[in-house]
Amino acid sequence: MERNQKTVRMWIITCLLFILVQASTENDRVFKMCGTWRHGNASRSLKYDLKIGCKEIEISANERTLSIQGSITAKCTQSSSINLESKPLQNQSPFCVFWEPLLDLLIVQLNGKNHTLCQTNGLQETCCTDLSQEKQETPALYGIVNGSIHGDTIRYDVMEKYTFRGDTINCKKKFCDEASKKPSGANMIEEVVMKSNKTGRVDLPCAQSTVIEMKEGFTGLSLTLPAPRNVAPNMIPSVYLPSCLKSMSRSTSKVVCTYYKNKTLFQGGSSDVVLLDDIVGLSVENEIIENLPEPVKIRFYHSPLSLNHSRRCVSWDTRKNIEVNWTYDGCKTVEINERETECHSNHLTYFAILVQVEQKATVRHLKALTFITAVGCAVSLVSCLVLFYWLCKRRGKKTQTSLVHRGLVVAIFLLCLFFILTGTLANVGDEIICKITGSLLHYALLSTLCWMAMEVFHTFLLIRKVFNSTLPTWIFYLGGFGLPVLLVGILLSIGDIYGKRDIIPSDDIKNPYHMCWMLMNDKSLLAHYIVNLGLLAVVVSSGAVMLFVVVREIRKRPDWKKSHVAFLSIWGLTCLFGTTWGLGFLDFGPLSEAILFLFCIINSLQGFFLMLRYYALDRMKNDDRSISDRSSSGSSKQPMLHTHEKS
Repeated sequence: MERNQKTVRMWIITCLLFILVQASTENDRVFKMCGTWRHGNASRSLKYDLKIGCKEIEISANERTLSIQGSITAKCTQSSSINLESKPLQNQSPFCVFWEPLLDLLIVQLNGKNHTLCQTNGLQETCCTDLSQEKQETPALYGIVNGSIHGDTIRYDVMEKYTFRGDTINCKKKFCDEASKKPSGANMIEEVVMKSNKTGRVDLPCAQSTVIEMKEGFTGLSLTLPAPRNVAPNMIPSVYLPSCLKSMSRSTSKVVCTYYKNKTLFQGGSSDVVLLDDIVGLSVENEIIENLPEPVKIRFYHSPLSLNHSRRCVSWDTRKNIEVNWTYDGCKTVEINERETECHSNHLTYFAILVQVEQKATVRHLKALTFITAVGCAVSLVSCLVLFYWLCKRRGKKTQTSLVHRGLVVAIFLLCLFFILTGTLANVGDEIICKITGSLLHYALLSTLCWMAMEVFHTFLLIRKVFNSTLPTWIFYLGGFGLPVLLVGILLSIGDIYGKRDIIPSDDIKNPYHMCWMLMNDKSLLAHYIVNLGLLAVVVSSGAVMLFVVVREIRKRPDWKKSHVAFLSIWGLTCLFGTTWGLGFLDFGPLSEAILFLFCIINSLQGFFLMLRYYALDRMKNDDRSISDRSSSGSSKQPMLHTHEKS
């Protein structure tokens, strides 16, 4: 059984080498001499006599024998003869001789069948290569026709013997030089290591590999990768291979773990990122591994990174992209501490995993803005409680307008409450608490925006229908409280959206502000652009349009001529419709800092402004009751707007 497995493995290796040579005829490292053997109809044989050294190789043929002999191998000494199958009507046979000096592998392919004369025995330090043609025997009746080297024909007529002389070189160094010049260089290295037919450590000047054999009952393995001598032991990457990496359909599988200290093979891609020095390549023999239930874990050790840089694990699948193309797909970054980063990957093929460093965004005047927003939220928190109590107390005047206002007040109260709590819980709470708090803060923000949209919609109904809206109140509550639940629920089901996030101040990057909010990853950013900015754009644009319509409707009223009434009406409706949130879209240009402060001040005090609006309008209503009564006999639109403005 063991012998059969070795035979199958060797057959796979020889087929791979043949495919590699066929696809890469420009590769001078692999010697390929082909021709057609013209022979007789009698019994035939393949004779070979190979010795250690670097002199020459002779490929000759006569009526009965195809002969390969010479001294070009590093460790292989073989001398024997193989009887070939005879076909009476066949008097010529196509053949090719493949010589891979790095692997010390020599194969003769005759009539489509591979004969391995020298089996691979690891990667050779020095080898005999650069085989150049020398003398040829004179034409004969039997011999080699259409002899060629790497597809280039040498002679068309019949030749009895071809002789090639070799030179001794540092094979590993030459191979690394060739790999560094090709886009698929990393792929070449892992293929050669796999075909070396060796388990354990395999060293090259450009990479260090270890080949691990996974047998039946493989339960997983943690290992430290082989590394050059100049790398400190505490800086060498380590790898965890889960048990699910072993295929159930195979009795034995090999996995190659390769450590690259030189980034030459991996340059390319985006110019605004920097690769850390350590790169790890993982591949499994003759398998494509995807969607692992338990991830492969690669831990990198590095010098501490500045807080204005972020670490991200990426992978490059050289089977799909010959050119360097780093992606985040299937890679999760776990920051152990400032010196250690662990990459979790759910897929394997010929690829490399690394840590990507990119500039982190910083925020100007973060401390001042945080303090202003916290104070404003505290004031709004109290104001919302007072306003909610005041709206509930007016039981005799409980209208749909009052209920809609009440929903907005509750949403702003929750937004201010969770914003105040988020910083504290991010510092003292665990990951689950921070995830819950971040989702609640997001819910409160979406609920506030949705209730502002409900205010716009309700005002539209009042203007269009003149009378109070006939829609049931629960529809407004469904839009204000129900829709945000749906959106946050979808994001929670997607996962990896909420958690602890660090906001870096531009003036003190070593002391970031921690908050429970949406994370800084691709999925969270996509959700932010679609959900947050999309909803904000709808609210601000519809609020601005409705503000213009309402102002046009009420500007002819008698009390509109009073400047304080006009200002209070416009400002109150601006806060009510969420138009002030549009300042967030203007954070650019020379006035960006002033706009940023205005945004934080106005929107954090929104609850306070709404309380002042309702208090001032209620007081004006009591002082001007007689005027309001007289105006009720006017047009039908005026009392409706007046009531909405002061309710």
